[in-house]
Amino acid sequence: MGRVTFAAEAATPSPLEQQALGFVKSHLASDLPGRVEVVAGPLDARLRLAPCQQVQAYLTPNTRLWGKTRIGLRCIQGATPWNVYLPVTVKVWGKALVMTQAMPAGQVLAAADVRETEVDLAEEASPALTDASALVGRVLARSVSAGQGVRQATLKARQWFAPGDTVRIRAVGDGYAVAGSGEAVTAGIEGQPARVRTESGRLVTGVAVAEHQLELAL
Repeated sequence: MGRVTFAAEAATPSPLEQQALGFVKSHLASDLPGRVEVVAGPLDARLRLAPCQQVQAYLTPNTRLWGKTRIGLRCIQGATPWNVYLPVTVKVWGKALVMTQAMPAGQVLAAADVRETEVDLAEEASPALTDASALVGRVLARSVSAGQGVRQATLKARQWFAPGDTVRIRAVGDGYAVAGSGEAVTAGIEGQPARVRTESGRLVTGVAVAEHQLELAL
């Protein structure tokens, strides 16, 4: 991970904002790419919190320190228990592709339509794309503006196979892989679940990952 900076939106961070930033600092993943900025937003000004001798910072289940998120803060030692959430933004700067010009949905991309620059990889949930050659011939799922980052959700998902097609099945486990084949029962849309009937007649569900390929996770 590159350089990391921590700040609060307020000129003078409150003790709770400082505690939230300290919590993020200690829990931030060490393998984040590029430069990282963490900014703590203010608490709701309408809150009137009772005095507390000990405040515990925490992450709610399935919460990730990536993009716009929040840190829980609860009073665990005080006359009146309370629980609040502080907004936090984790920006992760790295090289990725952006559009060179505005284009409408449905447009087919060429290599000249994108360029590489530094973007906030965590700005959207959809992954940022970095390989310009892999975008050639792809179709835009939505209109884009010049300078806008190219995300996975920016592009229409490809159909890797149709019902009735012969599909290669790959089962991936811990340290091993098993391959077979079968007939597609449903269409294989990129990154989405699809069903295939194996040569033995068994129905299996996996993810369409490439041309005529289904991957099962074991």
